[in-house]
This record gives sequence, structure tokens and C-alpha cells, in this order.
Amino acid sequence: MSDMSLVVAGAAGRMGRMLISTIHDTEGAVLVGALEHAGSSALGRDSGLNAGIGANHIPITDDALSLLAQADGVIDFTTPSSTLALADLAAQARIVHVIGTTGLSVDDVKRIDAAARHAIIVRSGNMSLGVNLLAGLVRRVAQTLGTDFDIEIVEMHHKMKVDAPSGTALLLGEAAAQGRGIDLNSHAVRARDGHTGARKAGDIGFATLRGGTVVGDHNVIFAGPSERLELTHRAEDRGIFARGAVRAALWGKGKKAGHYSMADVLDIN
Repeated sequence: MSDMSLVVAGAAGRMGRMLISTIHDTEGAVLVGALEHAGSSALGRDSGLNAGIGANHIPITDDALSLLAQADGVIDFTTPSSTLALADLAAQARIVHVIGTTGLSVDDVKRIDAAARHAIIVRSGNMSLGVNLLAGLVRRVAQTLGTDFDIEIVEMHHKMKVDAPSGTALLLGEAAAQGRGIDLNSHAVRARDGHTGARKAGDIGFATLRGGTVVGDHNVIFAGPSERLELTHRAEDRGIFARGAVRAALWGKGKKAGHYSMADVLDIN
């Protein structure tokens, strides 16, 4: 089987550079394009030199249409608006679209669902193996313990992160809600300030911390009568997200069009 040809969106950013390096080191994957937004100062640079792996003679461009037309897939850790545009193009080209972008709205996800009628879309708030295994544990624990145990999700990231709660925190919250058989949106508590009153049974709370250069810490707390269970994941290197995303792309090649998750990739549903 031939190598999977991949395009990296957001190629000049931290995750983009990591993805280019990871693809370079991954058997069965080959980089064929590097994308940045129009007006980026990185346009025209050699994407390999920019990623620190040496010249690969693939310039960074903003011509998404041409690149996706010749690729098997695109890996995308960008912004919601860019991700939606790429989802439309991936649907036209009927290729794999791996989405690690966070901060997507309910309407954004509906548009991605529409694109998934023709594209193979793998989307996750976190692409790491450990976090997705953690989500499976959270789902099972929430189902087992029931509402006698309160659920709080505490996350911390570097000071430059722009969305809150993190996509990973929301992924874990969704897993907890699924375990309880409830809708997360109607039970999530994302902020507390002032005289809030007693905690409501069944709520899933979120606490957000920002500072320094923290890659990503997540702690799911199940607090019950006279005992507490905590499940924790700490990311120490962004490489875990890049490796997971490339794995997801390789998994998606040849699959039927649809909207998949990392749980599908890892077969832990």
C-alpha cells in the first residue's frame, strides 16, 4: 500500500511544526503540503526548515484547494473558522480530515457533521492515547458511582491558551455525562462566583487554571460521602497530540465517510 499523503494546516505554529516533524518520522505517511492563513509571514518558507527537520522543498502556502485536491488527508489544529472551511474542502475532495481544533460551537459541529457525509472526519478535543483512555474510565466510573458522587473537572494550561474550558476538559465532561445518561450542556457548571448556593445534584463542574508553560493537566474528581476518587492525566510534551493525530489520519484512510472520534481510532468505545 502506498504512503498516505498528508497536508498540515497551521504549518507554522507550534503544533503544525510538531506535526510536520512527526509525519517525517512516521512510516506510511508523507507530507505533501503545508498550509497557513492568507497574510501569514511564514508563506513561502520551506516547511521542513521551519519545522527544524531540514529542507523538504515543500513551501508553506495558503492555497488549500490545490493542496487538498492532491492529498489523502489533512491534519488541522487551527481555529474554528479555518476548520470549517477545511471541512468543506475535505468533503469536496472526499479525503480524511483530522480535527484537533478546540473552541468549536454547537453550530460548528453541525456543519462538520454535514461535511462528514462525504469526508472521513476524525475529531477530538485531545488526540493523545492517555486522555482518550482516561475518557473511557471516566465514562465507566460515572456510570458505576451514580449521582451520590459529585463530579468536578479541573484543568490547567499555559498562559497563551485562548479557549476555556479546554477541549479536553469538555471531552472528559461529555464522557461523564454519557456515563450518567444525561446531556452535558444542561448539567455543566463552568463558572462560580459570589453566593452560588449549594451544589445541585447531578451537576458536572469545571474549573479552569492558566499560567506558565503547562502543556496540559486534567483531573476528574468524583467526590462522594466520606471518600473521593481522582483520575488524572498530565501531558508533558505536545508530541503526544501530534502522534495521535497522525495515527488517526492513517486509521481513516479507506474508511467510509463519517464523523469519528479517537475512541473509534483506538477501539475503546
